[in-house]
Amino acid sequence: MFPPAGRYRYEYRRHNRPAAIETDLLTAERLTGERIEAEGANRHEVEAELDRDSLIVRVRLRYTRGLFSRSASYEAAGDLLTGSISAMAGRNAVETKLGRFREVDGDLLIFKAFIIGHIRQSGRARFTGRVAIIDPATLVAASVKQTYQRLDSDGLKWQFEPAIGEREQIELDTDGRIVRRIDSRGDETALVAFEPAD
Repeated sequence: MFPPAGRYRYEYRRHNRPAAIETDLLTAERLTGERIEAEGANRHEVEAELDRDSLIVRVRLRYTRGLFSRSASYEAAGDLLTGSISAMAGRNAVETKLGRFREVDGDLLIFKAFIIGHIRQSGRARFTGRVAIIDPATLVAASVKQTYQRLDSDGLKWQFEPAIGEREQIELDTDGRIVRRIDSRGDETALVAFEPAD
């Protein structure tokens, strides 16, 4: 149901040109990853701790653009995701509600593989609920209503609606890895390399 442990490398293509590279390292207890834009200007880094149900319990993030950087840390406790954001000399507290399934999306593609894994595990063909989304630039968390819908009997093709009027198609392999994503503009993300954990 869930993506296997190992190293992942995704290529993002916009207007059929390389736009970014995402690299992730997944273990049973931890996920670390980063997405770097093709011109190298923006870097989004995430480190998340997982519980035994593959739910995120803590997550630390960092956004860098040139000399500017911003960092954040969050913890899931009860019905809330609470944390703080640090930028320049300031620090702000942030709190948002977790949905009933306690899903958190740190804006790396592999997070969506976990959400789909939980949906498949529950036996649902469709999921509509709130997900705690962390914006990759501001690092602010917000509870956003999203929909995932299975498109095939094997649970390997999914339609994802990140917001009203937006749609993406996500394809998984039989091991639960996302291998391809296409958004409504035709931009594509593909798994280009995977190394299983030792």
